[in-house]
Amino acid sequence: MAQFDTAPRRVLAMVCISCLALLAFGILYLQNVVGLDPCPMCIVQRYALIFVAACAGFTGASGNKRAHVWGASLMVVLAVAGAYVAARQSFLQWYPPEVVSCGRDLYGMIEAFPLQRVIPMIFKGSGDCTKVDWTFLGGSLANWSFVWFSGVAMVGAVLVWRRRRA
Repeated sequence: MAQFDTAPRRVLAMVCISCLALLAFGILYLQNVVGLDPCPMCIVQRYALIFVAACAGFTGASGNKRAHVWGASLMVVLAVAGAYVAARQSFLQWYPPEVVSCGRDLYGMIEAFPLQRVIPMIFKGSGDCTKVDWTFLGGSLANWSFVWFSGVAMVGAVLVWRRRRA
């Protein structure tokens, strides 16, 4: 029975570590090394990853069955929200609108606005949501983000289902 109780904790720890690795890849490598500017939808997906990682980490740290059920349920909700944003961005990439209005670059914001207005704008992103800057195996970042969030939602749903049955 003790081994069954550690399994959800290990799964949640792996979800947390995977989310942190994806964030590091996106921020440290793609943004700082490759030079890709995140768009507003990418920023929202990053926040969703942060919240999923925090939820998985805190839930995994708990040994309480009820906390596992509630934490995994919240993780599913957060992952579905991230998947929705990623799916919407994928749709915009496949069928771009005629007028793109995702945001402006950092230098344009600094020149046009005072600093107290620029700082909140930084968190809104500055890239073009419809532009595909990077692909892996034929899928854009938004496509892979959707796959990841969908996988996390399924893992969370299975955890909830198994813990409710036990």
